[in-house]
Amino acid sequence: MLLGTFVPKLDEKGRIILPAKFMDDFAGGVVMTRGQERCIYVFSQREFEDLHERARQAPVTGKKGRDFLRLLLSGAAQEIPDKQHRVTIPAMLRDYAGLDRELTVIGTGNRAEIWDTAAWNAYYASTEAAFADTDEEVIAGLF
Repeated sequence: MLLGTFVPKLDEKGRIILPAKFMDDFAGGVVMTRGQERCIYVFSQREFEDLHERARQAPVTGKKGRDFLRLLLSGAAQEIPDKQHRVTIPAMLRDYAGLDRELTVIGTGNRAEIWDTAAWNAYYASTEAAFADTDEEVIAGLF
């Protein structure tokens, strides 16, 4: 399970060192793609294949499903971490997420997310109070 918050730097070649704690999940390769809120989703190869298989079950006649899959898959890139746990983030994804040198990587259970640190801090500041004040069930059966 991918958990925690990390603050690596983007190097001049567009590479990031993935957190060592994530390497058991990511050793076989990763798939990076557009995430929501302008971050980059990072899935293990296996997790992405499972996601794709589930998504393929959606009817092709549903516009929202088609739109979602088009954006998700057209922005996807496969990478295998090198011995230093580095992967190159494609320029298209760096532009999409507005990445600069300062990054924040968070674990969200089945995936990691890569954020520009300023964007993460703004997102966190805008959503933390609502999280702390939650007084109704947000995820059915969880809380």
